[in-house]
Amino acid sequence: MKNALRFMAGILILTVFASCGSNKDLQEHIPAQFSEVYYTYNSNGIRLNIPVTTIQDQRISLDAVYFHGMKSDLKKSEEKSNLYVADFRMGSGDMVMHKDPKEEYGNKPPQLPEKSPFDIDDDEAILVFTQNDQVKYYKLTGIVEKE
Repeated sequence: MKNALRFMAGILILTVFASCGSNKDLQEHIPAQFSEVYYTYNSNGIRLNIPVTTIQDQRISLDAVYFHGMKSDLKKSEEKSNLYVADFRMGSGDMVMHKDPKEEYGNKPPQLPEKSPFDIDDDEAILVFTQNDQVKYYKLTGIVEKE
């Protein structure tokens, strides 16, 4: 009887710890509003542009984004204060190939794939943000390609 009770207590404890680790839910609302999210191709790969119309900077920080099977950090644009950008290296840029490996210094390898924590379509991205010291996720939809 004691062994059965210990076994049941062990399973209960494992279940509680397992459920804490899998707390990756998509948020339905975020303390920010976005304009049309779009991406462009450049010589290095893809640039995802996230125009922000309003954001509560003191409440959240936009950290990273999953898009097209890769993950990249988000940076505030230097030209536009309301634009966040993420660059995804596809490895299609010019690379220096030389018999002396020192001459190839500066070549950037293509970005490795990184699976999104959620299933997304080609016109969707997962925005990773921090609110109250907790990492949260929000799905951006309707992403279009611009030239």
